Amino acid sequence: MSADLQVEEPPRRLNSFTGTAGARESHVWDRAFGPWDLYFGVVWAATVAFVLGADFPALSYRLPAAALLTLLIPWYAWAGRPLLLRDPGAEPALSLRYLGVLTALFLPAAFLVGETRLITFAIAPHCFMLLPLRRAIGAMAVVSLLPVAGWALLWRPEGHVVFMNAVGSFVTLAFSSFFGAWILRIIGQSQERASLITELDASREEVARLSAAQGAHAERERMSREIHDTLAQGFTSLLMLVQAVQSELDTDPEQAHRHLELMAATARQNLAEARALVAGGAPADLDAGSLPDAVRRLAARQDPPADVSVTGEVRPLAAALEVVALRSCQESLANAAKHAGAGARCSVSLAYGDDGLTVAVRDTGRGFDPAAPVPGYGLRGLRARAAEVGGTAAVEAAPGCGTTVTVTLPTTTLPISPTTP
Repeated sequence: MSADLQVEEPPRRLNSFTGTAGARESHVWDRAFGPWDLYFGVVWAATVAFVLGADFPALSYRLPAAALLTLLIPWYAWAGRPLLLRDPGAEPALSLRYLGVLTALFLPAAFLVGETRLITFAIAPHCFMLLPLRRAIGAMAVVSLLPVAGWALLWRPEGHVVFMNAVGSFVTLAFSSFFGAWILRIIGQSQERASLITELDASREEVARLSAAQGAHAERERMSREIHDTLAQGFTSLLMLVQAVQSELDTDPEQAHRHLELMAATARQNLAEARALVAGGAPADLDAGSLPDAVRRLAARQDPPADVSVTGEVRPLAAALEVVALRSCQESLANAAKHAGAGARCSVSLAYGDDGLTVAVRDTGRGFDPAAPVPGYGLRGLRARAAEVGGTAAVEAAPGCGTTVTVTLPTTTLPISPTTP
């Protein structure tokens, strides 16, 4: 008896809990409850058939027993089935009431006809589904042992018959108790596993949320640097050139004309940089050739133009490294234009080494005190750019002695860019 009922029992609870409390496979038990209805109906029909076909006792006793068994069907459908569909232990009072009425209908029929005990196969799973282990074993003791005792007291069969029926009842109780305890222990582990899975899912959702937030923050930081180093610097140059043109229109028309041409070139470059930002591509200067060529074009837009020197074996580098090198030159030259003062000259050097690239931008301007707080985003963004590719950025300056910005980038940590120089 117990082997059948315990094999049938696990799918209900294991499915209901290992489904991550409905998160992954919701209502698995609801969808799979039909076989349980069929199982209960088959056991009930077999029991009634055995009761009505028995040789003993007389039909006048067997008919009342069958009638009592018939009342189990509506009681199961109205009270038992809804309880079995709920979480285990959700309604302890209702569970006790259901099993109490079930036992009250079963015991008199079992006292009258011994074959009635066959329906224990259908009653025992309900005990272990609805009650804690100790109470379930107690209920099994009632439905296993009392029917034999009542039947023996009513009909006074021979001693060996009573003995055989009693042994069978004790074996049934021991077998069902052992497997019931084993199954409930598995269910407890499944509950803990389901709880861990739920916590893991919640943790993964939190990690995904934090990753998305971190990604959005990193993208904002990247866009801030790109806009600062390209569009903002270009607009600053345009404003400075506008001011220069306004002061030169009457005194030096030729210089004003040259500055107007420089303004047009700067505006075109800003437009190209804006398109590159929208498209997510490489900087406009790098699209047109190698890094040294891009630096030379950048230096030519300075007023006065900056000197450019290149040492070492020029070769294509990883795209990320070339972008950082170009942006470092752009930021350093823009800072020199704003802060070095009138008449300051700038020079840019690119030194290709075996395992690194060194970019140095020097100006002969007024300089500054490196220990003093530096407002703005430029130097901080420059250092952040270099750090992203494993490089470093250093600033050497002194009041009245100019400024040197040196960026050192490793060339062995990133793959080579497919772009040809």
